Amino acid sequence: MESDNKQPERKSLEDRNKMTDLERIRHSCAHVMATAIAKLWPDAQFAAGPPVETGFYYDVDLEHRITPEDFGTIEAEMKKVIKENQTFEKVIVSRDQALADAQKGRLAALAERDVPSKFKLDIVQHIPEGEPISYYKNGEFVDLCAGPHVMRTGNIGAYKLTHVASAYYKGDEKNPQLQRIYGTAFKNKTEMEAYFKMLEEAKRRDHRKIGTEMGLFALDPEYTGPGLPLWLPKGAAIAEELEKLAKETEFLAGYVRVKTPHLAKEKMYLTSGHLPLLYADSMFPPMELKEAADSEVVERYYLKAMNCPHHHRIFAAEPRSYRDLPLRLAEYGTCYRYEQSGELIGLMRVRSLNMNDAHIYCTPEQFAQEFNGVNEMYLKYFKIFGIDKYVMRFSTHDPSKLGQKFVDEPELWKQTEDMVREVLKKSGINYLEVPNEAAFYGPKIDVQVWSVIGREFTLATNQVDFAVPRKFGLTYRDKDNTEKTPLCIHRAPLGTHERFIGFLIEHYAGNFPLWLAPEQVRVVTINDEEPLVDYAKSIVNELRANMVRAEGDYSSDKINGKILRAEEAKVHTMLVVGARDMETGNVSLRVHGKGNLGAKPKAEVNADILASIRERRP
Repeated sequence: MESDNKQPERKSLEDRNKMTDLERIRHSCAHVMATAIAKLWPDAQFAAGPPVETGFYYDVDLEHRITPEDFGTIEAEMKKVIKENQTFEKVIVSRDQALADAQKGRLAALAERDVPSKFKLDIVQHIPEGEPISYYKNGEFVDLCAGPHVMRTGNIGAYKLTHVASAYYKGDEKNPQLQRIYGTAFKNKTEMEAYFKMLEEAKRRDHRKIGTEMGLFALDPEYTGPGLPLWLPKGAAIAEELEKLAKETEFLAGYVRVKTPHLAKEKMYLTSGHLPLLYADSMFPPMELKEAADSEVVERYYLKAMNCPHHHRIFAAEPRSYRDLPLRLAEYGTCYRYEQSGELIGLMRVRSLNMNDAHIYCTPEQFAQEFNGVNEMYLKYFKIFGIDKYVMRFSTHDPSKLGQKFVDEPELWKQTEDMVREVLKKSGINYLEVPNEAAFYGPKIDVQVWSVIGREFTLATNQVDFAVPRKFGLTYRDKDNTEKTPLCIHRAPLGTHERFIGFLIEHYAGNFPLWLAPEQVRVVTINDEEPLVDYAKSIVNELRANMVRAEGDYSSDKINGKILRAEEAKVHTMLVVGARDMETGNVSLRVHGKGNLGAKPKAEVNADILASIRERRP
């Protein structure tokens, strides 16, 4: 059984009331599943059962080990509950009543039992004072729940149990380990069938599978360590193309490039606030050393988990005036984050990240234009990569958590959130406002994109920072000759090489456009006769002189076998040459996925290849 200890943060009543119709269906389906399990195994002890991004789950403590073989039985029982069209009835109760019912084993059960509903008892005890406590009833099943739900069980359209995992109660390994039963639900069968079809296509496009087949990257946990990918030559070619795109785009937008070391003294991160508490768990342990053998002082160094503190020190390295702003510092910086081993997933979740990072230092008056410029850069990239569906998740703070989760600067929070909101509204960009998910130093935007098959990815993050520049004493001299602290915009439109290339592999299914393809052109000879091979090599050399990633297959193998090899390697363009082509100065053009496009003049084909790469055609 796989392990899954991710624990969603407890939603406020306000957040719960914002649940979408689909989330309500899935939340209700979790209760129906619990009802079915309670009928089959009355001794089941339930913990939490929330809706999640792809469906729902319920954590259960049960002597019987539930396996996929049990899903048919559980689903059959769920079908009965849905057919009965039971009403979801909300009942407000006192804290004393909830504690008493939990002691009687009545919560998340069909009737009172000889043992308490132990997890529900614990949950009741941790509900904040003054917060209303409610049950939801459907038939004989009563559960501690703040809701909301659909009106009746019959409102649940299509559903399916998907898998089972293990999870510690509240995500804490000191607590009991429970069975986490996952399922999904939709408004109707058509939507559910489309979802599972997408999942099957996603498996076919899995970047780990395609990346291995194409020789793009390698994971070597035994020698390099878990989550530390090695870029093979073909994968490195893609990374370099992305860097080239970013550098060209940023140069035209007025960015200047910097380079910073891979580690820094502890003081750097104590000043930024990432240490000792906020980010310590995500950083590799420190290296301790003495600068001199007889020194009594032990210095602590950390691998950098983020580039921003280094960039702040670059800003501080020289006196700054308002005339220097906006200052846009860009770097493809390598960062290291200590992700838990169980959370590492191919290129999507790694410990070494090459980030398309930049920090824009600006005045409040310049903020709107700079922030909008970053958004425009995203839209340009979306067009280049054929990303048609996206949303900006605008994450704001929770005033009740100032000084805990968020910097205690209420006025600056309001000011910067209003500024970001205004820019998003004026630009007409599709965005969704999400409370309580900001960075600790300011509001942020998480960029969500969908691949061509409809799979959602978090691409990158923009953040507004009004707090950390002040901690580093960053100032500029304004027009009135006073020292002021700049605002800082953290942005990374192409995210990290690892995550973005993982996304692109799945987005294109490995069939990259010509400009991005690891092997752009392969020149294939009909036979291995020396004059023909020389002609083919001259074509390869001409292309490579123009920085085209061209290779040749001059072997004596049959032509059909050569073409098949190139197709399987997902080579974008094949130029097949024979004796007649050599005589006429032609090549037979084949494009991956399009087949044979016929004989064309060599000069014309080469010119079109160069233009396609230069223009980054889709």
